[in-house]
Amino acid sequence: MVFKKRLLIAALIMASILNSILLGCSNCISTGLSMTLKNANNNDVDEKPLVICTTTVLSSIVMDLAEDEVSVDVISSPAVCPAHYDVKPSDVEAFKHASLILKHGFEPWVEYLKEASRSGAPVVRIKGEWNSPEALKKIYMKVSKALKDYLGIDVSDRLDKVIESIDLTESWLREISKKEGFEEKPVVCMLFQKNFISFLGFKIVAVYGPPEKVSARQYESIIENATRFNAVLVIDNLQSGTEMGKKIASEVGAVEVALTNFPQVAPELNNMTQVMKWNAQRMIEALKNAETMGEVNVLKRQIETWKIATIAVLIISVVEAAIIAALLMRLRK
Repeated sequence: MVFKKRLLIAALIMASILNSILLGCSNCISTGLSMTLKNANNNDVDEKPLVICTTTVLSSIVMDLAEDEVSVDVISSPAVCPAHYDVKPSDVEAFKHASLILKHGFEPWVEYLKEASRSGAPVVRIKGEWNSPEALKKIYMKVSKALKDYLGIDVSDRLDKVIESIDLTESWLREISKKEGFEEKPVVCMLFQKNFISFLGFKIVAVYGPPEKVSARQYESIIENATRFNAVLVIDNLQSGTEMGKKIASEVGAVEVALTNFPQVAPELNNMTQVMKWNAQRMIEALKNAETMGEVNVLKRQIETWKIATIAVLIISVVEAAIIAALLMRLRK
């Protein structure tokens, strides 16, 4: 394991060096002129501190709070689980120029990038959940403190405005939950969406973790609970994959819906309050689909009952006709 770690770090360092050499060669002709212009232009303007964020959750929070006072770079794509992200040479370069590095704590590659880049920037762990309004406010507060403690940037005024916005989002979500009848609707839920789904008032009858960690016995238990409580939805976490949720939904006759845990999976999702609203709309649509599916299933059962009744009537009619025919034959004799 140690050998693999050292090999990865060495590879990243070499890739970074080669990248720097190639960039240097391509720019060598204009070096003198560019340096002169840079010195002239930077006399009165200080370069902004660079904040490296491991995820779009953290980058969106920094941008909401610090706005144009810092430059922000995000490492992992919002479309994949950050724990499974594959680092690139450009990530080493980003770490190398960082003034502050923010992480959640479940990203195993941060240590490798820090060592490979020889970065002297402080790495701050922003611990905690973020996909419920109350949890999100705590994350904003922690990032605000990090910006002040390590970069000397006071964002308290913007923090107050953000907290107010989150409170408004919470009120909107509670109204939607009441209006759409979320409360006590039985659902199966992926672990990483559990807090948000609980906040919305759904009754979670089964929870499953990352698909690669779900054993056969756990899967059987999920199916058993979903069936017993007539789960109407199976809620996936987009970044963890959707095959497991679709399989469960197919077995228990529920509707599968995938929610996101990270901003920027769509152009309109710039921060977590927008993500929460987007996820709530997805839940509304899924429940409508579940209701339609339920109506279709009722109709199917009615048709099956009608078929059985029709067949029974036909059988009785045939038997009666046979009896009448037999009686007529006896009378003729």
